[in-house]
Amino acid sequence: MSRFFGGGLLWGFVGLIQAHAQAQATTVHNRLDRVLATKELRVCIWPDYYSMTYRNPRTMALRGIDIDLAADFARELGVKVRYIDSSFARLIDNLLQDRCDIAMHGVGITPARQEKLAFTQPYLRSDIYAIAPRASATVQSWVDLDQPGRVIAVQAGTIMEPVMGKALQHARLLVVRPPMTRENEVEAGRADAFMTDYPYSRRMLDQTDWARLIAPPQRFHSTDYAWALALGDDSLRTRADAYLGSIKKDGRLLRFAMQHKLEPIVVRD
Repeated sequence: MSRFFGGGLLWGFVGLIQAHAQAQATTVHNRLDRVLATKELRVCIWPDYYSMTYRNPRTMALRGIDIDLAADFARELGVKVRYIDSSFARLIDNLLQDRCDIAMHGVGITPARQEKLAFTQPYLRSDIYAIAPRASATVQSWVDLDQPGRVIAVQAGTIMEPVMGKALQHARLLVVRPPMTRENEVEAGRADAFMTDYPYSRRMLDQTDWARLIAPPQRFHSTDYAWALALGDDSLRTRADAYLGSIKKDGRLLRFAMQHKLEPIVVRD
């Protein structure tokens, strides 16, 4: 009797170990299965990104196209969303360290990021713009930016940092890191202008009376925006890619974009 139970318990114990190992493998190697099993989609956002993933400092409510899309995508998956505060400077580390399943805050597709991250198909496309004070006597047009003595600010980790680092031949590049912001540097007079994209420019025009938008006279540096994930297992990326394809076709993407005044930069194909 003891031999029977001993052997049965042994094989039962081995079975439990194997089942646990298989569960761990599924959890580690299949992101979509993990999301479905936990009923939770962990979404990295940048809460200072107006029109995209912006947290109102008074109400603490999140608003933006990626907030709407995350909720809609999670609804299709049958899970809840948990937002993880991130930034472009922490983007790669947060994904590689598995602090979130997916980054949904208008992540620009660049060769440097593609070396470390996987991307869905693009859903937005933006050029680079300058924001300068309306009262500025020195910066009134695009040609006034790259001049000797000028200081041009960019946010650390954004696309604007490497692009403007290469583009500026005469002006000095100021890389701004949290808790400071590009607009703080301009308002304080430490920078003559700052570079941003179409979504963030909406914030300056909507919320300030001092900002002047300066658009390039022709295409300067157009960038495709997508959702980003860690390299490796493609299960969640494939599912997110299919979702983006479907909302382009059925009009949901355009409707969400219109709610946040982003329809001019929607990728429709």
